[in-house]
Amino acid sequence: MIPIRLPEARGPITAHLFERLREAPGATAPPLPSAAPDLEDPDLQLALFACYELHYQGFDDVDDRWEWEPSLLRVRAMLERAFEEALARAVPWPEPVGPRDVRRRLNELAAAADGPSVSAFMRREATLEQFREFVVHRSIYHLKEADPHTWVIPRLRGGPKAALVEIQADEYGGGRRERMHAELFRGTMRHLGLDDSYGAYLGRVPPITLAISNAMSLFGLHRRLRGAALGHLAALEMTSSQPNRRYAMGLRRLGGDAVATRFYDEHVQADAVHEQIAVHDMCVGFATEHPEQTGVLLWGAACALTLERLWAGHVMPRWERGRTSLAGDSVASSPV
Repeated sequence: MIPIRLPEARGPITAHLFERLREAPGATAPPLPSAAPDLEDPDLQLALFACYELHYQGFDDVDDRWEWEPSLLRVRAMLERAFEEALARAVPWPEPVGPRDVRRRLNELAAAADGPSVSAFMRREATLEQFREFVVHRSIYHLKEADPHTWVIPRLRGGPKAALVEIQADEYGGGRRERMHAELFRGTMRHLGLDDSYGAYLGRVPPITLAISNAMSLFGLHRRLRGAALGHLAALEMTSSQPNRRYAMGLRRLGGDAVATRFYDEHVQADAVHEQIAVHDMCVGFATEHPEQTGVLLWGAACALTLERLWAGHVMPRWERGRTSLAGDSVASSPV
């Protein structure tokens, strides 16, 4: 197994943080520089991502005891405050609605999502190198697919809990490793000649790609934001089926075989079913039990859609000008 190591720092916060994380936990550390509330600040997003990663696979050059080290949790709280402020600036808090109106408002949010269509571009115009870059961006989440939302399961009960478990069980392949969505995505990466090891491209992606994953972790790890996590997941499921159909068509156009496209083909059918479960059984059910959480739920959905739009606004202009959307040079290619 390839070691997972801390990436290169991207500013004073990560330089200070990573230096500390490579030491033994427990010693008093000088305070970190303050973090600006900016969704596209590479220093903030990478620092927060690294803090969250300690709750997932961790880093081989970081002592596991850092995960619950109080001094690091204080640092993470400071970073989260800046991130939440940035999200609140970018995504206005929706007006709460009654539980029976949750489905309608989720549909309105999804229908109103605008911005350049990455999936249409990938289907018709993307070069092989651009598709490989697209997969590199997505690898930051897809190699841990479903994990951030799984944090919410023990914070639910009854019907909404059962609905979330049903969705997550599919994401994890129904108990079969080869059918896990993260494993299917590895097949896509290998077909494209990419490194399919966990976290291989963490140092290459822009801050908005990290912000997409950071929002999922923020919502999943805080009980007060469990409604936002459910709304976020519902928005993903509601806007997934047709884009994944286009991704599969685009990859076939570029020579992708059945193994390469299976990840996308799987989501065309699965997410059409998941959408209904997520919206009605999970979100409406949760809102019925917790009507005070409807604003939080809708905000989580709006965050998912807004971050995706901002990400598309980063990659599309660069691809249209023939430039890379990643830090540094384009990813090294190998034959399909």
